[in-house]
Amino acid sequence: QVQLVESGGGLVQAGDSLRLSCAASGRTFSNYNMGWFRQAPGKEREFVAVVTRISLIYYADSVRGRFTISRDNAKNTVTLQMKGLKPEDTAIYYCAASDEASFGKPRVYNYWGQGTQVTVSS
Repeated sequence: QVQLVESGGGLVQAGDSLRLSCAASGRTFSNYNMGWFRQAPGKEREFVAVVTRISLIYYADSVRGRFTISRDNAKNTVTLQMKGLKPEDTAIYYCAASDEASFGKPRVYNYWGQGTQVTVSS
């Protein structure tokens, strides 16, 4: 089992920045691909970014250049730095862990955090 706890969400204005953190406990953190997903009201959960177990990084087109994902295996944490936030970034953001080779779809993630709300006002 892996337990994930997100923090750092909040209400900000367009153009502002936020830093989301995810603290992991349980099994060996470094063995997992760590992803961030988000889900807006009435929409499906969508991929935001991933940092793989070998530290490869991929972003959704909608956030590339504005968001930065990183991991610290010594501290069992993964961080999502968000800059230039837009109202369309408003969603619940979830941290997730996967031990599978692929990483773009929610179904390949074994463990999920409870989510943290990010609201961007215009």
